[in-house]
Amino acid sequence: MHEAHVRAIPFENIDVMLGRVPSLDLVDIQDKMVRSRRGGYCYEHQLLFTAVLERLGYAVSRQMSRVKTGPRTHFMSVVDDQLVDVGFGAGKLHPMPLVDGAVVDQAGWPHRLRREDGRWVLEKQVEDGWEPQHAFETGIEQRPVDYMAANYYVATHERSPFSRQLVVMRLEPGLSRRLVGREFTVERAGEKPENSQVDDLGKTLESLDITLTDRELSHIGSGLGTESGARS
Repeated sequence: MHEAHVRAIPFENIDVMLGRVPSLDLVDIQDKMVRSRRGGYCYEHQLLFTAVLERLGYAVSRQMSRVKTGPRTHFMSVVDDQLVDVGFGAGKLHPMPLVDGAVVDQAGWPHRLRREDGRWVLEKQVEDGWEPQHAFETGIEQRPVDYMAANYYVATHERSPFSRQLVVMRLEPGLSRRLVGREFTVERAGEKPENSQVDDLGKTLESLDITLTDRELSHIGSGLGTESGARS
């Protein structure tokens, strides 16, 4: 189910680029991500997937994690002693067992969980070693107000990377595609990334399974800068 969700629904921050704070109401999320050709970012992905798991009878612990050295804003879950994280920039296809040193191949990019100072640190293997992704402590259950506040911060604060630039990501076995600003990156496992500048925004978004109206495309296109490098 984890893999099916990530492969079916894009990671994106288009609502933020349109000047909206994404709704965290489950009805709105379902309408946007299931019935329309749209995606969302971590809060929307994780709330939708959590609702599915709970409907199937799983006990889900909602958690928040700290991305690198930033504030605790990433929303993920723990289910059956596994990290369930469908909204980290389309970065993982599979759950991660909460076992110190556990390594799981995520679509061709190994990820590792490590215990450090009483917390779990998720790392991704890169050319120079292991790169921290986010860190969290288990047993601290989050309430809706916690991720509502984080959602507002991520959507509106000037220091949030998602408030400043378009971010769209897709992941499938052996292939990662991401659009940050106007820079489109295609990366195949074990190969160097291929980067290009996007001129036809609508066509590129459609290739990422997102369809927007002409007004939405015009609004986003007029506001795109050249800054790149957002992290999920």
